[in-house]
Amino acid sequence: MLAGLSADYYTRLEQGRDGNPSTQVLAALAQAFQLGPDATEYLYKLAHPGACGKRVVPLADQVSLRVLRFIEKWDDASVFVVNHRLDILAKNRVAAALFNGLEYTDNLIRLAFLNPVAREFWVDWEEEAAANVAHLRAVAGVDRDDPYLLELVDELSRESEDFRRLWARHDVRGRNEGLIRLHRSEVGEMTFSLETLRIDSAPGLRIFVAEAVPGSPADDALAKLRVLTAGHR
Repeated sequence: MLAGLSADYYTRLEQGRDGNPSTQVLAALAQAFQLGPDATEYLYKLAHPGACGKRVVPLADQVSLRVLRFIEKWDDASVFVVNHRLDILAKNRVAAALFNGLEYTDNLIRLAFLNPVAREFWVDWEEEAAANVAHLRAVAGVDRDDPYLLELVDELSRESEDFRRLWARHDVRGRNEGLIRLHRSEVGEMTFSLETLRIDSAPGLRIFVAEAVPGSPADDALAKLRVLTAGHR
């Protein structure tokens, strides 16, 4: 009733017996379910994958020297490069200090669900884990031909009950900005503002920037952590 559709037609949509819903129908469903911008875009791409144009496939998940030099110049923030699967492809010295000694730092989602220490590393672990799964769900709906993505979902589904629980919620949300609280036993709790930057020369890659307020306890803790982990990359 909320979408203005007949029960019979809506049933056919749910059962996959009508594979070409109109734009008007999708818009009505998005409004009825109160979907946000990311989830609405996800819905359109699922219903009309061909309408999104030819998918741009990067030659490889390689970070150019230009980008590497750029993130290394950021000596007062944790900066690292990720792809659509949230694989960590490169990180500056500050990020290396933050992740130093942790297992599964090749991928943010594997770190969150496969490393027991993650629940201490992320102070708001449940929120962070849910955001990562919602991002992965959005990517999986559009990029279903990526074998590495399928392997990642299979691995996490086998190894983590928490991942299975969050994956079953079907939340869809991109990772953009906000506050993030991290904890390292060496220096205590640190609060950062998170921002993401897109790399036009490498579609699919993004730069995560976690920055502490200058002079804040987090800024001091990060400086101490850099000294403690000097020499580690």
